[in-house]
Amino acid sequence: MQIPSPDTLTEEGLHSLDVAGRPRSSKDIECWLTDMDGVLVHENQAIPGAAELIQRWVDTSKRFLVLTNNSIFTPRDLAARLRASGLEVPEENIWTSALATAQFLKDQVQSSGSGNRAYTIGEAGLTTALHEAGFILTDTDPDFVVLGETRTYSFEAITMAVRHILAGARFIATNPDATGPSKDGPMPATGAIAAMITKATGREPYIVGKPNPMMFRSAMNQIDAHSETTAMIGDRMDTDIVAGMEAGLHTVLVLSGITQREEIVSFPFRPHQVVESVADLKSQI
Repeated sequence: MQIPSPDTLTEEGLHSLDVAGRPRSSKDIECWLTDMDGVLVHENQAIPGAAELIQRWVDTSKRFLVLTNNSIFTPRDLAARLRASGLEVPEENIWTSALATAQFLKDQVQSSGSGNRAYTIGEAGLTTALHEAGFILTDTDPDFVVLGETRTYSFEAITMAVRHILAGARFIATNPDATGPSKDGPMPATGAIAAMITKATGREPYIVGKPNPMMFRSAMNQIDAHSETTAMIGDRMDTDIVAGMEAGLHTVLVLSGITQREEIVSFPFRPHQVVESVADLKSQI
């Protein structure tokens, strides 16, 4: 099939195919995954149409999850932040890279019989998720070093992580983002600190968050979703759309965030749909 140029991609876009090879569109979708920043909110303000789309999902009994690579906050924290932006999203409908990481590590322990001791660099979103998954958080002989987002990276903590990894602890990171936003401009984030630790140890981390499709698969497990009837809405071709594609989902790119229409052509893959914003999706559900 010849892939159309970005100029010809519309709200209908490309049809993805179900497992039987039949075309599928957003009208066939039963479960929805969506990014948060740039899709539902922008600078703590709800994007027009986001509240109506969420209500439409509720009214039509669609299962959905809001996904974020941010591992700082717990789902309860994020639900409160979204509420302040004018969006009512229950905490059980929020899936973070911290939750995905905790679930991945829990599965690793159960399947391999490894220990459940973890040295963490991160904040409440990560430590709470690991604690609830049954992990012991320690700085003595950990089985895993788990790196997440924090606004207070310390040289001492990074040094401790390096030493644990060199001693045999497995290196895990919640997400690959090299920088994060702040009121004063970009600041180093998980990916940048992971690179520092890798340089010191020669060990690459296993990264659970987007664009690893593992993040999406764990999210789908939470809502008992299947790839052939699930869609991913995102604003970034290099994370949301590529991971959704690799997970076998119907992908929807919104132009209200990072990726702009003229940039789509620079990628060797295409989303199944391109819309200006989530406001354009309500009528398709």
